[in-house]
Amino acid sequence: MTAVLAGALLLGGVIAVIVLRRRIVVVSVSGLSMEPTLRHGDRVLVHRAPRETPSRGDVVVIREPGPCRPGDPAGVRGARWVVKRIAAIPGDPEPAFLPAWARHPTGVIPPGCLVVLGDNAELSRDSRHFGAVQADRVLGVASRRLGGGRLSPNPPPSTEVPDGSLKR
Repeated sequence: MTAVLAGALLLGGVIAVIVLRRRIVVVSVSGLSMEPTLRHGDRVLVHRAPRETPSRGDVVVIREPGPCRPGDPAGVRGARWVVKRIAAIPGDPEPAFLPAWARHPTGVIPPGCLVVLGDNAELSRDSRHFGAVQADRVLGVASRRLGGGRLSPNPPPSTEVPDGSLKR
C-alpha cells in the first residue's frame, strides 16, 4: 500500500512539473532596454501567452522581429527573445513614434498586432525601429521579478508623454 501511495505521489509530482513547465518559464534579462523596471541579470517569471491579447502596460517576452541589431546576419537560427512593455493594442490609435513605413492606413493598431517599447527609450530597439509586432510572437507576460516582487503595469514616467511621443 505504501509503495502504491509513493508511486502515485511521484507520478502526480512529475505531471505537476510538466504542466507548470508548459505554463510558466523563467527568463533572464540581458541588456539595459527595460531599465529601471528590469536590470541586466534580473530573472522574471513569465506566464506563457494565452490566446487572448495581453493588456496595455504588460511586460511581455516576444520573439524579436529581426535582424534588429547592427551586424546581425539575416536568417540566424534560433529565436532571440526580448523583454518589452506593451504600449498599444489592437484598436488603439497609432502612436506618433511609429516609423512612417510601419503605419496602417486606418491610423489604428490592426487586429493581431501590438506596439512594444523598452522602458529605457535611449537604449531600446522596439516598435520605434521595427513597427508593430504580431501578437503571436509573444511568449508570455512577465508577472514577477524573482527576488524582487511584482512588476508595475505602468511604464516609468520618463518614457511617455500625453501626445504619445517619447521624452528624450
